Amino acid sequence: MILSPIPDGTERFRDADGRRVLRQGWKFMKSIRKEQQETVQRKRSSIRRHWAMIPAALFLLCAAALCILAGDSAQIGIADNLDLFQAQYQMLKNTKTFFAQGAAAPFLHGVSRDVLPGELSVEALLYALLPSLAAYWTMYFFKVILSMASFVLLMKELEKKGCLREKISGEAMEQVRERNAAWNLALLGGLAYGILNLFPSFGISFASIPLLVWMLLRLESAEKKQTIWWFAGIFCYPLVSYFSYFGIFLLGYLLITFLWKSMAGSVRAHRVQADVRLLGALCALAAGYVLCEYRLFRQMLLGSEATIRDTMVQTSLSGKEILQWIWDVLVNGVGMHCESVHRFVVLPVCLLYFLILNAGYLRRREGKRARRDLYNLCVLVLLFNSVVYGLYYLEPFRSFVEKLLPPLKGFQFSRTAFFNPFLWYGMFTIALYRLYCWLTAHCRKAAALTWGLMGAAILSVLLYGNSYNDLLHTAKSEARKLAGLSKENTLSYGEFYSEDLFREACRQIDYDGEWAAAYGFHPAVLEYNGISTVDGYLGFYSQSYKEEFRGVIAPALSANEGARLYYDEWGARCYLYSADQPTIVEAVRNYPHPEGEIAMDPEALQELGCRYLFSRIRITNATEKGLTLLCTCSSEESPYVLYVYQVD
Repeated sequence: MILSPIPDGTERFRDADGRRVLRQGWKFMKSIRKEQQETVQRKRSSIRRHWAMIPAALFLLCAAALCILAGDSAQIGIADNLDLFQAQYQMLKNTKTFFAQGAAAPFLHGVSRDVLPGELSVEALLYALLPSLAAYWTMYFFKVILSMASFVLLMKELEKKGCLREKISGEAMEQVRERNAAWNLALLGGLAYGILNLFPSFGISFASIPLLVWMLLRLESAEKKQTIWWFAGIFCYPLVSYFSYFGIFLLGYLLITFLWKSMAGSVRAHRVQADVRLLGALCALAAGYVLCEYRLFRQMLLGSEATIRDTMVQTSLSGKEILQWIWDVLVNGVGMHCESVHRFVVLPVCLLYFLILNAGYLRRREGKRARRDLYNLCVLVLLFNSVVYGLYYLEPFRSFVEKLLPPLKGFQFSRTAFFNPFLWYGMFTIALYRLYCWLTAHCRKAAALTWGLMGAAILSVLLYGNSYNDLLHTAKSEARKLAGLSKENTLSYGEFYSEDLFREACRQIDYDGEWAAAYGFHPAVLEYNGISTVDGYLGFYSQSYKEEFRGVIAPALSANEGARLYYDEWGARCYLYSADQPTIVEAVRNYPHPEGEIAMDPEALQELGCRYLFSRIRITNATEKGLTLLCTCSSEESPYVLYVYQVD
């Protein structure tokens, strides 16, 4: 530094001040750089400890991109999905009866709004606020995220309570904690469970089961002043559940647990306090269901009208067949509604671990520890659910339950098997965690095997093409489109409902809310498009209307024994049937019944006030049945050729 000469010698002070400022600036810059490095290190450490978020986030982003790309050409499962709840939610939105009291829904000749899904649930609120397809996909992503979060919370709580610990060295256990194995395995286990293609309208209910278990565990150990918040959380839980399919069983499990612990437990103060909290949780959960599904409980408690539930004929099996069904539900799950895809990876791992675990207990003569092991408890509940599922089809047992609990008459208490997917994937995650701990202590390089098994389980779910694997079917459809191949025979979301086509048909006939019926396709298509129907699909409506509608389709039922049994012994699908075909309701592009006769009583149809018949079939005996063709509609965007008849 060059300073000009100053007589009083102050240049030395200026020089010292300048160096001091430079030194302070340099230190400041070094501290900033150090803080930045520490921040980067913390982020890197956090990513290493929570690396499972990366594949989970990639899956969600890719799935969201596929949904956006496909739009209404997405391939969505139709059976018990597009032909049922999706149309009902849209119908409630069209008629502005989502929150209405004492209203009638414009299908099945005006059933009560109360027999349709209630409005106080996350699913219903999504459909009330969003367009139908957007609500459907939002519901899917919500249930996947809910499942992952619930699994993480539950696994961390179980780890804290010592339910997951293995007898390994302190050094090995420290490495397990450092790698955050429980958290990462729980997240991936929750992802595998969340992407299971189960009954779509109850996907959130399936995904929320571990959330309730976590809240109950936290309630048990919470400080007294905090219990009110956990009771409040349990009270609000029905917002993400459904009483008829899950709630009644959750209450039953809680009651059994309370009775078991009360009889088998000690009289020590903390034990009594835990039992009281469990009873309080039971009451809070029951109250939450009553509030969220007040329409259902109003029908159950105040309704006196006989319904089709009273005349449904339940399947009865022999003892050998029941054993086969129990085995089948253990290996495969329940039909298309609850296919847990566990037989490929999850089942072999869980079975092998169960044998190894209990062989060790037997060798060490630790029967008491074996009975208390969480994994063995899950196996017992799994077997209980499967046995109840099988016994439901044993007529003497079913009759005994219905006499003991009359409200369960016609109720499918075999739905205990709906809890098995959670048990399978929960057991799988626990087994992999314990395996990871053991490998870390004895063969550290082989610990990566656990991540490979979890990845295989996730891939088996994603690639299994069951009815409700919408992502896989949509991806295949979009790939065919990009490759310039012909469209698949199944209908997309937009094609199934064909809104533009039905809007044009309504314009041509000057439709103004009159009653109508569908022939050759699901009445749900009419309901979705704002057309009132005398037919429909519902598992709970009056027996008197079932008999009244039977008068319309009596000619078809008398000529078609399969249709007669299907309607008389079940009757949830109140449709127009064919006299000579097993079914004419086929949601396919290449429709095999372009024309044919209709077997029905036109006078009975007129008595229901039905004015229009929307048909995918050109009816060759229309004049004989008092039907006048008003218009024929078709378009390049729709697979339907729609014939609209007036009922004279």
